Amino acid sequence: MDSNPSPSSSPPPPPPAPSISNPPPNDPITLVNSRFQPLSGKQNATAASQDGSLFAQFAGNPFFTAGFGLAALAAAMRVGQQGVKRGAELLRRRLLVNVEITHSDEAYRWLLNWMTFHQRTQLNEGASKAVGSAEPKGIVASIIRRLTPNLHHLQIQTVRANRADGSIATHFSLVPGQGRHILRYGNAFIAVNRQREKTFDLAKGEPFETVTLTTLWAYRHIFEKLFEEARQLDQQMQEGKTIIYTAWGTEWKPFGEPKRKRPLDSVVLAEGMKERIMDDIQAFLDARTWYLDRGIPYRRGYLLYGPPGTGKSSFIQALAGELDFNIAILNVSERGLTDDRLNHLLTKIPPRTIVLLEDADAAFVNRQQADEHGYAGATVTFSGLLNALDGVASAEERIIFLTTNHVERLDAALVRPGRVDMTVRLGEATEYQIGQLWDRFYEEFDVDKGGKGRFLERVRQLGLVDSVSTAALQGLFLYHKGDMEAAIGSAEELVSHPTAGGETLKESVVH
Repeated sequence: MDSNPSPSSSPPPPPPAPSISNPPPNDPITLVNSRFQPLSGKQNATAASQDGSLFAQFAGNPFFTAGFGLAALAAAMRVGQQGVKRGAELLRRRLLVNVEITHSDEAYRWLLNWMTFHQRTQLNEGASKAVGSAEPKGIVASIIRRLTPNLHHLQIQTVRANRADGSIATHFSLVPGQGRHILRYGNAFIAVNRQREKTFDLAKGEPFETVTLTTLWAYRHIFEKLFEEARQLDQQMQEGKTIIYTAWGTEWKPFGEPKRKRPLDSVVLAEGMKERIMDDIQAFLDARTWYLDRGIPYRRGYLLYGPPGTGKSSFIQALAGELDFNIAILNVSERGLTDDRLNHLLTKIPPRTIVLLEDADAAFVNRQQADEHGYAGATVTFSGLLNALDGVASAEERIIFLTTNHVERLDAALVRPGRVDMTVRLGEATEYQIGQLWDRFYEEFDVDKGGKGRFLERVRQLGLVDSVSTAALQGLFLYHKGDMEAAIGSAEELVSHPTAGGETLKESVVH
C-alpha cells in the first residue's frame, strides 16, 4: 500500500475567517469595541436589571469614577487638614498656657524692666542672688544656662529730669523691643511676644501694645512668682523715692525721675504745727473702717496758705515721704483745665498718692456759668472746684492739699468742713524756726550754742523775728555754709530782703 497520498487528493480546507458580525468572544478588540456600542432601550433595561441599580452604570464609567475619586480625595485632604489644625489647637490648649498684659496695666512697665534686669543677671555670676531668684543649680542647670538665649532686639527709653541746680539730667534704659523673644526663668523657657497695634490711645498719644507670655502648662505656676519678682524689683527701684505725677490729658503720668524722699525734719514749721498735721493724717488713715461703717465719705482736705517761701510745697513733699505716699500735682490756674477734666482726674488718683491743688484761689476768678454752647471759660470754675471736692461724682479714699498765697480770695463755701477739714497758715519765721534752721546748718560747728545765741540776739535787734521768710533765712545759710561767723555778720542783709509780702495773719488756725 502506497503511503504517499495521491496527487489527486487535496488538502483539507482552512478554517473560515472570523466574521465581523460574529467575532470571537475572547477577542480583545472586540471586547473594547463592545463597551462603546450603544444599547437599545431593551438592552439597557436588561443591563440595569442584571447589574441591580443605576449607580452601577456610573460606577462602571471610568470618567465618573475618576472625578468622584478626585473630589473624595480633596474632601479627605480638607478634613484631614482641619483635623490636624483642630488637633494642634487642642494640643496647644492642653500643653501651653498664655498670659497677656496690655500697655494700660501697671504690670506692663514692671515686666519690661524685669525682662532686661533678669536677662542681665543671668549673664553674670551673681544671677542666683536676684530677688526671689529661681535659678537652677547643678550640671543640668549649667547645660540649661548654656542654652539660654539672649535678647537681641532692644528698645531705648529716655527720661529727662530736672536737677536741683536747674540743669537737666538724662537717663537711658534698654527694654525688650517689638517682636518675639525667648526667656528662661528657672527651668522653664518662656516665649515673649511684644506686639504693637496700628491703633493709638489718643488720650496718651501712644500706640496700643500687648505682651503675651507663653510656656508649658506644667510651668504655669511660675507666672505668679515672675510678676511678684517684677513688682519687688519695681519697689526696690522706687524705694526711698517719691513719684511726682502730673496731669497729661485725662491721665496721671510720672513727671521726670522719682525724687529722693525728703526727711520731715528738713522742713521747719512753727512749734507743734508739724506734729498736729501729722497726727491728724495718721488718725485719718487708721480710721478707714470707722468712716465706711458710718457712711461718711472717706476723704480729708487740708488748706495751707501764707506768703511765698514759707514752706508749703516743701512740707507736702516731706509729708509724702514720711507717709510713703506719692504726690499728684495739679495747678488749678492751668489754662485748658476744665471742670469735667478736673473731676475726671480726681476720680483716677494713683494709689497712695496725695493730691496737691496749687493756686486754689485761681478758681474764684472764673465764676461764670456755662453758656448756651457749654463753654465756661479756659480755667476751672468755682462751682466746678466745689463739685470736684465733694460733689456726687467726687472720688473717695483720698487726701487733698490746697495751697494759696491769697487766702482772702477764698470763699467760705470752700473752706467749710467736708471740703477743707484743716486750715493752717504758714507764715514768716518765728524765733523757734530761726533757731531750728541754725541748728540744721551749723550744729556741728556751734558745739556750745554760743553762735546760735549771738545770731538770735542779732535778728531780734534787727526786728527780723516774724518778718522774714524761712526761704530767705535758708538762702543766707546756704551762701555761708560752713562759716557761721559770716552768717552772723551778714544778718543785716535780711533787712533789705523782701518779706513774704502782702497782708499777714499772725495766728495759725487749725480746725
